Amino acid sequence: MAKKKTYKSLKWDQIKKGTKLPEQSRDITRRTVISTAIASRDFQDVHHDHEAAKNSGTPDIFLNILTTGGLIGKYLTDWTGPKGELKNIVINLALPCYPGDTLTSNGKVLNKYTEGDEYLVDVEYTLATGNGTHGSGTATLAIPK
Repeated sequence: MAKKKTYKSLKWDQIKKGTKLPEQSRDITRRTVISTAIASRDFQDVHHDHEAAKNSGTPDIFLNILTTGGLIGKYLTDWTGPKGELKNIVINLALPCYPGDTLTSNGKVLNKYTEGDEYLVDVEYTLATGNGTHGSGTATLAIPK
């Protein structure tokens, strides 16, 4: 019988201001770009048709913002564990992310505080490819005490 995987969640007391989040990398394939565009119901041809993307002035198809937002959310909640709750996110898009790119996520804790009965952390994050920043911003997460 296969061993059941257990997931751990960070606790409020384990987090300190300035803590760096672990780096996470993901290879972006043509399948990634197309399937995530379809899954998010974004049927703009620049996300699945190479010729249409070239005709719009870009060298290839590229990730859509909904996929970028999903990857940011996954990165942050992979760090907190399943009991972390994403409360707010600000996304600043920069360079496109194309098939063949490796998307690398980094972040750090900016602030730690309570609001009402919630234990919150503010983080800043960056998603980058070899060409530079793809997206960056801040997010607030609730962490269990």
